[in-house]
Amino acid sequence: MCNVCPVSAVEGEEAATARSDRPAARVVCLDRDGRVLLMHWYDPVSRTDVWEPPGGGIDPGETALEAARRELAEETGLPGSAVRERFVEVARDFTWLGVRYVKTEPFFLARFDEARPRVDPGALTEEERAAYRGYAWAGELPEQVEPPDLAAVVARLTDG
Repeated sequence: MCNVCPVSAVEGEEAATARSDRPAARVVCLDRDGRVLLMHWYDPVSRTDVWEPPGGGIDPGETALEAARRELAEETGLPGSAVRERFVEVARDFTWLGVRYVKTEPFFLARFDEARPRVDPGALTEEERAAYRGYAWAGELPEQVEPPDLAAVVARLTDG
């Protein structure tokens, strides 16, 4: 979950009221059968599971599209070149590791011609490896999906 700043367990309580608007970009990946790639993370501060599309923070000097392509490759091993220029803006309000994130993020689209392309999250940071629980090519979205309106985001991205 690259769009977050690491917070230690001790800092977690103090940071619970902290807010961050660090810019980030996400990628909605669709396989040939319309399944959505979701990354599964565990937040040890809130003790919750989160499913979300791959993505993360935009580095200084990087465009949102460049960040989306880089994050896709880092988190999944899938080619960043699959990310299309088309995106929709998505309002986000979520908490991760005791920090609340309130911002708008661009969600890009990537399509794959095969069913359930192999995902290899080989370039996760140490903090990400600790939170990572796997991935799924989901035909139906789980309850703990972020953002909660992801189905509407997918519909907006694929309309037209």
